[in-house]
Amino acid sequence: MLFFEDIEIGTRTRLGSHRFSEAEIIAFARAWDPQAFHLDAAAGARTHFGGLVASGWHGVAIAARLRAQAWERAHEGLRRAGKPVPRIGPSPGFKELKWLRPVRPGDTLAFLSEVSAKKLSATRPEWGLVFTRETATDPGGELALEFTNCVFVERLEG
Repeated sequence: MLFFEDIEIGTRTRLGSHRFSEAEIIAFARAWDPQAFHLDAAAGARTHFGGLVASGWHGVAIAARLRAQAWERAHEGLRRAGKPVPRIGPSPGFKELKWLRPVRPGDTLAFLSEVSAKKLSATRPEWGLVFTRETATDPGGELALEFTNCVFVERLEG
């Protein structure tokens, strides 16, 4: 992540990919979303999903992890180049979350973040708000997950 002024709308960052295993899907569901179709293939088979599927929140959590890792890689590159590293503030939230297709054991999703908008903070002049469209697609390019994220990013001119 760059300083607010250096971030360009339309910039796309490939965050990485993740393969969802059956064991991981069940472990996440046990801890965070214990619905039958996330916990047991036979129970999932009796639903409209027709089998075990990952919790949508599992996909969101993977997106958050990959995003944080991408920011850390970018910041490490800035440090190696002797450049200042911007502070990244908290996220005031997200919107337009859509789970577009079920994620099944063995599925690999590619996660992408695209800067869609930015604006100055109305109350904190040292910060700007950066909005990104976050997506996860399967190998065929079909969207499985999308949402709009927002994060505070330090300004150079604040």
